[in-house]
Amino acid sequence: MKDNTAIAIKYMLFSSFLFAIMGIFVKDLSNSMSSVEITFFRNIFGVVIILYSVYKNPFTHIGGKIWLLIFRGLIGFIALLAFFYNISNISLAEAMTFSKTAPIFTSIFAFIFLNERLNLLQILSIFLGFIGIILIVQPIGFEFSKTDLLGVFSGIGAGLAYTSVRELRKYYDARAIVLSFTTIGTVAPAILLIIGTFYLPPNYLDFLIAPIIIPNLDNIFSIFALGITATFAQIFMTKAYGETKAGIVSTVSYSNIIFSILIGVIILNEPIPNLIAFLGIASIIISGVLVSKFNKN
Repeated sequence: MKDNTAIAIKYMLFSSFLFAIMGIFVKDLSNSMSSVEITFFRNIFGVVIILYSVYKNPFTHIGGKIWLLIFRGLIGFIALLAFFYNISNISLAEAMTFSKTAPIFTSIFAFIFLNERLNLLQILSIFLGFIGIILIVQPIGFEFSKTDLLGVFSGIGAGLAYTSVRELRKYYDARAIVLSFTTIGTVAPAILLIIGTFYLPPNYLDFLIAPIIIPNLDNIFSIFALGITATFAQIFMTKAYGETKAGIVSTVSYSNIIFSILIGVIILNEPIPNLIAFLGIASIIISGVLVSKFNKN
């Protein structure tokens, strides 16, 4: 593979920018519908695009890991649900930072499930990442809010999903792996929305069960913009990883947090993170960069 580092960096910067822009439309839609319904609309775009791709160029994989494939789709969906709930309820910068802890957890899960070794620098990097999480959460005693717990889970869930992909890619076409995620991410929220229409859940389950809200004309633009920005962000991220070493691309991906801070402050009128939160964000970025650098996979 020809190493086109400069092109890869441009692709990833554009992808990170689009992911941050996506947050604007999630915020807008959250004013009139639940994060469950937003997740449904986000994933249905992916299903349509991938099915069209499969129609034009059918799968040629060997398969054989169906339960792991389902697990990847399910855990990825739940992580996305937590991520969108947090975008709807806390600052865009904090929600994005929580999601960017995924590489830290991926290293841990790869050690546990795939027997990949961790050297001392990786262990210290992971420890720094956990310090960053604490600095962002800033708990009083041992009390954590629902958004704190969901934020951490969005990183854990994504880490589990990425770890399963490490194994699944030996057996499945990459599109099949993504299709498992988008299909479950479309069907599952549809079921949860139907349940929520006939059952009023307690407040602590509002991130999981919610009633169907028929989109109005104002929502239509944001729904399409959400699908388009998320889809093209994914495409350019994939293109970036195809141009150069994964460690370089992963490092550049943390620009997503910087874009999210700027967009949050300038466009969404969110407050600038305080000094302690900034230290936490910086710790997670440094931790993620170091983990990416030492992780050859």
